[in-house]
Amino acid sequence: MLDSLLQNPLDIVALLLFLTVWIAFSQVAAGRFSSRPTLTMLMNRQREVWMRTMAKRDLRMIDTSIMIGLQQGTAFFASSAIFAIGGCFALLGSSQQVLDVLNDLPASAPARAVFEAKVLGLIAILAYAFFKFGWSYRLFNYCSILIGAVPILSDKAANEAEVEAAVLRAAQMNVLGGKHFNAGLRTIFFALGYLGWFIGPWVFMGTTLFVLGVLIRRQYFSAARRSLLT
Repeated sequence: MLDSLLQNPLDIVALLLFLTVWIAFSQVAAGRFSSRPTLTMLMNRQREVWMRTMAKRDLRMIDTSIMIGLQQGTAFFASSAIFAIGGCFALLGSSQQVLDVLNDLPASAPARAVFEAKVLGLIAILAYAFFKFGWSYRLFNYCSILIGAVPILSDKAANEAEVEAAVLRAAQMNVLGGKHFNAGLRTIFFALGYLGWFIGPWVFMGTTLFVLGVLIRRQYFSAARRSLLT
């Protein structure tokens, strides 16, 4: 199956482009190749501001409500990834019907072994996304516990150094949860780009670059990013 997939050099080029773009953008979004702050980096700063503001509140129902919202959003995407994986396995059982549809497109349909190899690749991508969302959900759960452990800053008995350390622990855990959530969401975006491979390698390269353009715009040129700089 894999040998059939690697017979076409253009498919190899398209796959290498896909992996290179995905890995490189993940590093750029983390701020490793550019000093220009991304939307993700700016939001990470706000996560720490949130934790510091939270330490001054006697009642933290607002903070627990926010954490519930973060967990629910993460759980939704984790469930969606599982359903998508199930759909891919169903697709494997209907390979011939899908190939009949692809035969009606201008591009020639791939061999059945090649098609099934591509579906297995999509399953691997979605499984990676599920693990990222699952771990993010767990980290947000840990962050909720750390929020409860932060002493109230207005309490005269609370040591400021102790409060600061607790705030930083909660903030770092929140940032880690957001990091893995963003990685899972980024994986979903690239999974959409991966769908272009089912039509052909040229379409695959085009959808990969399109997804890259969308992500770059959102991280560097979006209205959301500008709102954080004001």
